Amino acid sequence: MSNVSYHISNLLEKMTSTDKDFRFMATNDLMLELQKDSIKLDEDSERKVVTMLLKLLEDKNGEVQNLAVKCLAPLVSKVKEPQVETMVDTLCSNMMSGQRAAERHFQHGTEDELTPQLTPNVCKKITSQLIGAMGKQEDVSVQLEALDILSDMLGRLSGALVGFHSSLLSSLLPQLTSSRMAVRKRSILALGHLVPCCSPALFSQLTGHLLTELAKGPPTSMTRTYIQCLATISRQGGHRVGEHLEKLIPMVVKFTSVEDDELREYCFQAFEAFIRRCPKEMSPHVATVTKLCLKFMTFDPNYNYDDDEEEQEDSMDIEDGLDEESDDEYSDDDDMSWKVRRSSIKCLDALISTRRDLLLSFYSSVCPALLARFKEREENVRADVFAAFSTLLKQTRVGSSHHGHVVTTSDSEPSKEEEPAVTMLKKQVPVIVKVLHRQLKEKSIKSRQGCFCLLTELAHTVLGALEQHIPALIPGIVFSLTDKSTSSTMRIDALTFFHVLLLSHPPQAFQPHMQVLLPPVVACVEDSFYKITSEALLVAQQLVRVMRPQGQTGGFDPKPFVKEVFSVTLKRLKATDIDQEVKERAITCMGHMVCHLGDHLRAELQGVLAIFLERLKNEITRLTAVRTITLISASSLKIDLSSILPEALSVLGSFLRKNQRALKLGTLACLNALVTHHAASIKPAALEPVLSELPALVDESDMHVSQVSVTLMTCMAKACPSSLAKISSSVLPGVFRLVHSPLLQGGVLTAIVDFLQALVLSKTSNLGYSQLLKSLTDPFHSSQADAAVIHRQSYHSVARCVAALSSACPKETPGTVAGLMKEVKSPGSPESARVLALLCLGEVGRTGSLGGSKEVQGVILEAISSTNEEVKTAASCALGSMAVGSLNDYLPFLLKEISSQPRRQYLLLHSLKEVISACPASSLSPHVESIWTLLFQNCECQEEGTRNLVAECLGKLTFVNASQLLPRLKQQLKAGSPLARSTVVTAIKFTIVDHPAPIDSLLKDCIGDFLKTLQDGDINVRRVALVMFNSAAHNKPSLIRGLLATVLPHLYKETQIRKDLIREVEMGPFKHTVDDGLDVRKAAFECMYTLLDSCLEGLDVLQFLDHVEEGLKDHYDIRMLTFLMLARLASLCPAAVLQRLDRLIEPLKATCTTKVKAGSVKQEFEKQEELRRSAMRAVAALLAVPEVERSPSMADFANQIRTNADMASIYQSIQGVEGEGLGPAESMDMS
Repeated sequence: MSNVSYHISNLLEKMTSTDKDFRFMATNDLMLELQKDSIKLDEDSERKVVTMLLKLLEDKNGEVQNLAVKCLAPLVSKVKEPQVETMVDTLCSNMMSGQRAAERHFQHGTEDELTPQLTPNVCKKITSQLIGAMGKQEDVSVQLEALDILSDMLGRLSGALVGFHSSLLSSLLPQLTSSRMAVRKRSILALGHLVPCCSPALFSQLTGHLLTELAKGPPTSMTRTYIQCLATISRQGGHRVGEHLEKLIPMVVKFTSVEDDELREYCFQAFEAFIRRCPKEMSPHVATVTKLCLKFMTFDPNYNYDDDEEEQEDSMDIEDGLDEESDDEYSDDDDMSWKVRRSSIKCLDALISTRRDLLLSFYSSVCPALLARFKEREENVRADVFAAFSTLLKQTRVGSSHHGHVVTTSDSEPSKEEEPAVTMLKKQVPVIVKVLHRQLKEKSIKSRQGCFCLLTELAHTVLGALEQHIPALIPGIVFSLTDKSTSSTMRIDALTFFHVLLLSHPPQAFQPHMQVLLPPVVACVEDSFYKITSEALLVAQQLVRVMRPQGQTGGFDPKPFVKEVFSVTLKRLKATDIDQEVKERAITCMGHMVCHLGDHLRAELQGVLAIFLERLKNEITRLTAVRTITLISASSLKIDLSSILPEALSVLGSFLRKNQRALKLGTLACLNALVTHHAASIKPAALEPVLSELPALVDESDMHVSQVSVTLMTCMAKACPSSLAKISSSVLPGVFRLVHSPLLQGGVLTAIVDFLQALVLSKTSNLGYSQLLKSLTDPFHSSQADAAVIHRQSYHSVARCVAALSSACPKETPGTVAGLMKEVKSPGSPESARVLALLCLGEVGRTGSLGGSKEVQGVILEAISSTNEEVKTAASCALGSMAVGSLNDYLPFLLKEISSQPRRQYLLLHSLKEVISACPASSLSPHVESIWTLLFQNCECQEEGTRNLVAECLGKLTFVNASQLLPRLKQQLKAGSPLARSTVVTAIKFTIVDHPAPIDSLLKDCIGDFLKTLQDGDINVRRVALVMFNSAAHNKPSLIRGLLATVLPHLYKETQIRKDLIREVEMGPFKHTVDDGLDVRKAAFECMYTLLDSCLEGLDVLQFLDHVEEGLKDHYDIRMLTFLMLARLASLCPAAVLQRLDRLIEPLKATCTTKVKAGSVKQEFEKQEELRRSAMRAVAALLAVPEVERSPSMADFANQIRTNADMASIYQSIQGVEGEGLGPAESMDMS
């Protein structure tokens, strides 16, 4: 400590030197010392340092003064409050003296001091001084400095200044009437910083004051100030302005009729703020504002567009220079009308982006108006017109992507399900291209960039929309690529659009224009700027595809163009001193050339392949080279790769050892392509480097790598069987481990089944059919203790593999089946072996190779009667699988058994479900009536499990003949009992699948009738209706989007706690509360959670939040769900969440601060802890919302979390898991 004091004393002494250099160096050294976290000053040093720095603020040397100012910020955190107050007092008094230097020091010094560590006393001191400074009407410069600092304080320390908000508002409002424009503008800025954190009462006071002043009809200059202030507080205050809109809108509308361009501009800025911040409250006024925007977007009293329009109609190829001259003729430096047009167009942009529900009406009214304004003479305004139209396209794209799930009943009727807005847009495409055609050849770079951005958006929105108009677009593209005055950014934009155009349209559309398109692209490939080269290579790659699309023969002749593209690409491919992106794209582009046009490159081909081999050996380019060789290997031109294969295989084998997953997967795909297409060129010895690496890759730690590795081995078994023989002994143990893994399913299992079939057919393995079978089934014949570790999934996996081997070797099937039956019947067999044998019989039978074997049938029926649950379940599954293979033999028997054996009914229904799920519709059709009748005989079963099985069978059976069976399900809603209705509604859930199906259009027409069961008198019917609705919202939201308005009120009703469903049950001496409505509420909240992801645009978010708020106080399960919803809402709809923040924080705070009662069981403790963690995750999501720190209640809660060790610990652990920063939370320190 003494060393620090001594060092500081030396510096302070040097600061008094008459030599300015000494003073400068000493002050600089002090600044460096103060920036160290470790420095601690004693009280005397604090006082001396503060005094000296304040003195140096008046130093004669400017550089010393500036350094002294820079020392103030780090000093604040190193000294105690009295010294900070001294600094503030001195700076304030200096500023009030009116000296310019003092004002500057105060501004910079105070701004630097504004850290969250400032105490309320210091804040009070600064604020009172600033309020006094604002009142100094005689010195405008002091006022301006005071207002600047006040804005900064309100922006950074809003929570700490809550007590001063009222006095600040009282001081700021008079400044709005200042005669100086600068004072008025800075006062508006300060008010803008005040409104997000002030109380609702103060906000109402401010809004009321503005309304009162505007009602008095003040001079135009004052009206402008008040309207500008309204726009600012709306932008900053957000939702708060919503409740005042009914009074504000008519007032602002009235002022748009005043002949003052700046006032009109501010009016439209206010409208834009209202629309963006309060879209719901603005709904009644949308028509009025739209009408005004459409009126004033053409407001250009000093210019006549009529001649211009006629010229455009006569010819669209007028010289651009002439147009620009004519524009200049009419330009007027005093003409402010462009501001009115620009603000009205921005307002339209806001309307389009916030009101997707009005998209169709915008296409009727706004779209033609925007198209007509593409001729706008003012460049900046024209850019905004393009931006607004691009927003319209983006909204259309979002809407059409939501509707992509629904399919039609036939391919011949694609337009039925096309988004209406897309249909309307398609009609406008010719007009869009016509008006942009001319703009694309203008000298204005900004206009052309706007055109390309708009056209890119259009190409993304409607694929193929520009196919008929490509001849009209090509001149504009070529002009932007070849014009010498074109900037690099412009060229890149043109190339980006061209690339999108090539990707989204068929090659045939471009082939006639290749002679015009290719030269400018080739020139760009040779450009010195790497970004242009990189984009041009992407375009060149697509042009190669255009020259000869994969699989196309005849037609377009690419020969005249090959050399031109090849030479420039080769030049880039050979270069080593170029950007990484260019290197990679040159490799890919050349790869496409070889793949599509390799037969035109005979002389040059070997040289190119040699370069690819070099790039394969380079760590930086190896992944791109691997993918390129994969592409060439699969080429229909059958490119001869024999010159590089031995070395390439060696290098590729080494990549399989690398700890880089993308490289591993890419290499395996490449090897797969090489073995599949070039097996004849591969010598067995060349594959050895690859074979030695494969066993290590077959492991359950990475299922995808395992799948691709097994697929490669399957290819080898077929194409190079002798090679695989060498590693079968080392690779098979890994394959068997995978088969027995609980993680095995889907594509990996299919790959292993294919591999085992290929292996046994290749007859090269030292393991034949019987050995493979033994290796698969051995683990299931061990003792009962060992069998317990076998996972259920592995039974099904092994059964599939056994059936595959049996299918590949039909001669072995009878012996295998006999052995399996013996295993089932043997009383001494372990349970695991009997279960596996039954499943194997089922899978073998699924192929139809058992026919209608009565012996096998008898064995399975006997097993269904077993006392062992696992054996019974396996037998039920086996019976269903066998029925799939021999439907006519087994199905009548199965239906008879279901009717006559009530004790076995549940298991036999499982068998029937397997049949319905796996059999094609054509096979099932003759049996539909008998199955349907049987199922409805059991749809009112008291057992819910049986009813659910019946419902699943009914739902899946409906697919067989949806047009007839769906109406019959609908009829049952009226005829059946509550149990029957619940079964029917559950059946509908199983008709809603996550992929397109022919039933979709029929479902869309009638799902509303099934959703009426949300109003059913029976609580269980309502619950299953909610489950069905949730399934539709998740798997196929387009089915229910149009019904949300009628369904949501009933959904929300089910989220409410009903006291009539809560009862008390006596359990011995204790009373236990039972809530019969809990399951229905959980189902309702689950629906709400799903709707957030699938149908957000159809929700009234504020109404949605009302029910989320109630859920935050409900049962444990529901609270867990609502915490998730709140976190999701914070990300999706931050503005709405901010609007309800104060009401949402209270239940969150209650959960986070709850402590488990002493003596609670461990389970209750863990449950409560998980609840608190979930609540804290929601809090963390809220803290990530921009501007949340301006909420006093959130600031208080954040401070409470930070100061409470228990809550801080939970919060930190949440941050650690989710990897989020403490950004917003740290800014809460101010409170």
